[in-house]
Amino acid sequence: MANTEHLPIFKRAYDLCLYLDQVVRGFPRYHKHGLGADLRDCARTVLRLVVRANSRRERVETLLELRETVEELKVLLRLACDAKAFPKVSSFEHAVTLAVDIARQNEGWLRSQQARPGDGERQAAASPAGAAGAANAPA
Repeated sequence: MANTEHLPIFKRAYDLCLYLDQVVRGFPRYHKHGLGADLRDCARTVLRLVVRANSRRERVETLLELRETVEELKVLLRLACDAKAFPKVSSFEHAVTLAVDIARQNEGWLRSQQARPGDGERQAAASPAGAAGAANAPA
């Protein structure tokens, strides 16, 4: 299993899990066990997907799933804010800032994985300049 603690996206996801665990404790009883549980579960899923993506050779599918889960988390955060579940607006702002940062890092990771074709031959065949350059390359 690959080490994930060095990844900035892992650190952010871990911080978000811890933060939401603390904040949900302050939710009103009405929201604590429904919306609060959904927020904590979704944040933990984000953390699990980061670990899973880091430990796999083919990451694109997991990163796409991570993208969807982070979007779900952002919707849940907004719903909790609009339902007045957060004790302070600043706690919502901090949570959404962490979620947006995770989404941004995931997009960068996804772009870097999609840019890698795996071997140089597929990349040369994909672009006309690469194909012409490959034909003129010394053997």
